[in-house]
Amino acid sequence: MQHTLTDTRASPGASSMSAPETAEVLLPYLPESAAQARRFLRKTLTEWDLTELIDAAELVACELVTNAAKTGCRRQMTVTVRRVSQLTVRISVRDGSHVLPVLIQASPDEECHRGLALVDRLTGGKWGASDEDLGKVVHADLSVPKPVAR
Repeated sequence: MQHTLTDTRASPGASSMSAPETAEVLLPYLPESAAQARRFLRKTLTEWDLTELIDAAELVACELVTNAAKTGCRRQMTVTVRRVSQLTVRISVRDGSHVLPVLIQASPDEECHRGLALVDRLTGGKWGASDEDLGKVVHADLSVPKPVAR
């Protein structure tokens, strides 16, 4: 049984970017899906020549997928990476739960509740969630570094 389906589509009119604008992968609600999401992000961002975002994107995706896997849903979750502009890449995870994430300030002795704080820090606070008919979408925006003029 294959758990991973990748659908990469070229965007219409994306002549200024040689890479597709959106890529998605469907993953099961399993702990190992976080590793699959990291591999998906690494591959996609490498193809898009955005390797400088890989480390942050892998961490963000891992946290969002891990949170989705903990919801207990039975359907597949969708992980999407989208180039929303020349300067922004959005990572989103759609799952079947209506429980929206909450940023919690973990105490120094707590071993959990740090995931969204990490996402918040890596994105400069540019993340959010929206409720949908069949669940929710949690997204996080990473800034693409501006090229250095030579």
